[in-house]
Amino acid sequence: MLETIKKLSLIDGVSGRENAVRDYIINEVSAYADSIETDPLGNLIVFKKGKNTPKNKVMLDAHMDEVGLMITYINSDGTLEFDRVGGIDKRVMLGKPVTVGENKIQGVIGVKATHMVPAAEKLNMPSTMYIDIGADSKEEAEKVVSLGDYVCFNSEFVEFGDGLIKGKALDDRAGCAILIDMIKSELPYDMYFNFAAGEEVGFGIAQTAFYKVQPDYAIVVETTTAADLADVPENKKVCSLGNGGVISFMDRRTIYPKELFDWAFELAETHGIKAQVKSLVAGGNNAGVIHKTAGGIRTITVSLPCRYLHSPSCVLKKEDIEESAKLIRVLAEEFANG
Repeated sequence: MLETIKKLSLIDGVSGRENAVRDYIINEVSAYADSIETDPLGNLIVFKKGKNTPKNKVMLDAHMDEVGLMITYINSDGTLEFDRVGGIDKRVMLGKPVTVGENKIQGVIGVKATHMVPAAEKLNMPSTMYIDIGADSKEEAEKVVSLGDYVCFNSEFVEFGDGLIKGKALDDRAGCAILIDMIKSELPYDMYFNFAAGEEVGFGIAQTAFYKVQPDYAIVVETTTAADLADVPENKKVCSLGNGGVISFMDRRTIYPKELFDWAFELAETHGIKAQVKSLVAGGNNAGVIHKTAGGIRTITVSLPCRYLHSPSCVLKKEDIEESAKLIRVLAEEFANG
């Protein structure tokens, strides 16, 4: 699975431009799936027959898109103005290398030189940033870049430390890899899988896929902020690397059914799977629209703990990916069997 995560991480796919990610997934699962469909909004819906017909219809969801930038203006000196696509902290952007548009133009996010900044402003976030692609004029830049072009962080995939991995877009390409792995395996029950578009901009595009299938249960496979760092108070750490999959009781868009929350931990204990509670009510994901779709769908989220979320350097622990994948599979089978 790690090789799949690496390949997915290195593909560019900002919200609304998930085509290359979707093509990769189709190529990976086409020999194993019984049906594959791309809906009008870009969701990739996959059906995989299992050994048995389930009592309950189960659908799993992971989103294909990543946070990034969008070109909004080309300046006279050839530098590019941009806006954020998704929730990116400006502090992670300064000086970062980026790839711009379909032409894969290389650039860097620049700011005014420090010696030109008044002393009173040196500790403030720069009010203006731009992308420098090495063009000398607007006309030169326009030959290779257009307004509306997407911009992705240019970040290598690296294994380091005690079983850690670093890369861009691990939110939520690691979740996509877990679903791909399930589709390639033998399943005890029929199951549906949705690789969602547009999650990072909060538009709830996954809703159309779940309305079409109308499952009884949904499992959202995500990543969530791990703030297990030295300068963070214990009650604000949210979750920790190395403690397994993260189960939410509530976030900013969903209050999860307590019986599903309890069930997940009972199954984790029974099967010797590491799992932990998301200890902060924050964020949100596709569960926010899924659980309100088609008369109501019983929904749970299992997340991978991730440091430096929505940055060029998302960090996951391989053990957490493995433990989360086990829990997700067990939950799906239990939900299907009723």
